[in-house]
Amino acid sequence: MNWTKKIHVPSSLQRKEGQHAMFIGRWQPLHDGHKGLFQQAMDEGKHVLICIRDIAPDEKNPFTAQQVLENITSVYENEPRVKVMVIPDICSVEFGRGVGYDIIEPIPPTEIGEISATKIREQLRAEGKL
Repeated sequence: MNWTKKIHVPSSLQRKEGQHAMFIGRWQPLHDGHKGLFQQAMDEGKHVLICIRDIAPDEKNPFTAQQVLENITSVYENEPRVKVMVIPDICSVEFGRGVGYDIIEPIPPTEIGEISATKIREQLRAEGKL
């Protein structure tokens, strides 16, 4: 699963060893599309910081931020290039000029775009796992 299309605003500074590509999301639940996105960043030599928005559980978000943290941490427990943390809920990501990091929006390939967290949640409910 290769996310080859991107909208990219390049940094004004050179990338340094040990910096992280940050991903912000709900991850309700973490699925293969998410994992493919993280893996691509690692394949590009980046470390990955997965930020979990601290939102109240509801129909679209059945898991607490702590449950999501535990799930993702268990998947990447043996991957030293991945850090996972809960952050406050956000309404936007804003940046100033010359921020010193790239702004990248990966565009998912068709097979990734077809993965639906909603369908995964419906299946989990049908199986009595939610």
